[in-house]
Amino acid sequence: MTAERYTVSDYLLDRLAELGVDRIFGVPGDFTLALLDHVDDDTRVEWVGMANELGAGYAADGYARLRGLGVVCTTFGVGELSAINAVAGACAEHVPLLHLVGSPSTLVQSAGRATHHSLGDGDFAHTLRMTAEVTVAQSMVPLVGAEAEIDRVLTAIVQSSQPGYLSLPTDVGEAPASRPSSPLAIDPPDSDAASLSAFEAAARALLADAPRPLVLADILVDRCHTESQLHELLGSADLDFACLLWGRRVIDESDERFLGTYIGAASEPAVQRAVESAARLITVGVHFTDLTSGFFTQHLDDAHRVDLLPHTATVAGQTFPGIEMRDGLAVLTRILGAGHRRHGGPGVAPAVEPVPTHDPLTQADLWHVVTDALRPGDLVFADQGTAFYGLGAHRMPHDVLFIGQPLWASIGYTLPAVLGGALAAPERRPVLVIGDGAAQLSIAELGSIIRMRVPGIILVVNNDGYTVERAIHGPGRRYNDIARWRWADLPWAFGASPDAVRSVRVETAAELSGALAAAEGEPGILTFIEAVVDPLDVPPLLTKVAEAAAAANARMAAD
Repeated sequence: MTAERYTVSDYLLDRLAELGVDRIFGVPGDFTLALLDHVDDDTRVEWVGMANELGAGYAADGYARLRGLGVVCTTFGVGELSAINAVAGACAEHVPLLHLVGSPSTLVQSAGRATHHSLGDGDFAHTLRMTAEVTVAQSMVPLVGAEAEIDRVLTAIVQSSQPGYLSLPTDVGEAPASRPSSPLAIDPPDSDAASLSAFEAAARALLADAPRPLVLADILVDRCHTESQLHELLGSADLDFACLLWGRRVIDESDERFLGTYIGAASEPAVQRAVESAARLITVGVHFTDLTSGFFTQHLDDAHRVDLLPHTATVAGQTFPGIEMRDGLAVLTRILGAGHRRHGGPGVAPAVEPVPTHDPLTQADLWHVVTDALRPGDLVFADQGTAFYGLGAHRMPHDVLFIGQPLWASIGYTLPAVLGGALAAPERRPVLVIGDGAAQLSIAELGSIIRMRVPGIILVVNNDGYTVERAIHGPGRRYNDIARWRWADLPWAFGASPDAVRSVRVETAAELSGALAAAEGEPGILTFIEAVVDPLDVPPLLTKVAEAAAAANARMAAD
């Protein structure tokens, strides 16, 4: 941007900076280059070039989960379709992500010629229509009214915590624009007063003279930005609580009142009994999926339950629409918080961790050692499979942010996503745990992590294939095999230098414990660990989930 010329591209960057975005992830293409000149010249927003568009989308998703908005920028056609899996994952998992596409000029599009990256039929809206299925708002930004269209899409993304799409033709990006006259109006919606009053009356009646309710929390608390209100309810009313695997980041697992993780029939027996036999249960932001419910084996009594969702509340099966989660939590705090303190809840006795040995590393020992090495404030990404379920059975220290993708469950997601998360929250130590099969899908972004000099820990579980699939079906089948890589050598192939990266291979719990301790003593570098375990060794929690999955698949095949 020059003093004499202010463009649509400048307007877009002003809006992104206003929303707290300081990184844009992507891969350049000829239809984005003029836009990227503006990014390159802007001191507030940094370009993070990635190895491929899918990795860029995953990185932007990881960034958005920490910052509230992420941006992936690709070129038209080939680039945007390479990223659409990441956009779909953001849609499924309620992540506010902008997919910014550089597209051919309005003149080229109106001429309808067979242009590269198009299908050659003169229709330049194919990909916009494809993306509409997985985005909350879309726009091919016009020459007239560009500013309003940008504002409309950005507002929809942030308000809904869903991805959106802007396709910016090259000439539109360079067209003159007016500077923003005021900040975006992204105010949270108000609750319906009458509905809120009726909800409060119903909740009081259900909770009156009943034993203290138990709270079950999940991921939508985070997406609605109501963690503080949830903690106020838990603290003022002194309630015991549990969470789902997906929502572990919304509660404090170091609190003595934390009972554990509820996964339907795959739960620890004490947790399952506590949740399913609670005389009164309050669920907050709960979204059951097959992989977080033991394949829908949850048994919760509607008649004794209060449910809070983003825009709806339910009491004993009666629905009250138009109630925002923050207001529903405030009502429950008002009902339960006065004069009902109960100190010293049952909690859960801390597990006795085994002493690391020099025997071959097992899954059980692996996750004990990893959890023991975590520290308060860590940013933990666990890929779907043995990593997610291995850590899922263990408590984490205070303020650890645990992030996975259990609904969309796209393996390989976390390796690029940890880069986005690390850049979004540099004060936190990033820790990535990922299986070898998942890592092969996105390993090219290890080079991006090294190039950006991100410190932290990357732990690749080398169990020689798709162990999560082996646990479900076909443990000895060749389709669950993968290429055998020399994982500990990979950082050097991706440009690592000894002053910035330390890479080790471990085969025992003692070696793993030593490698993690060394990483603690070298906080400024990236520690890459290859941890070797048996291909058929499965974390106990994954065994339960796999058994439920196999049973569910068998039932569906029989129907």
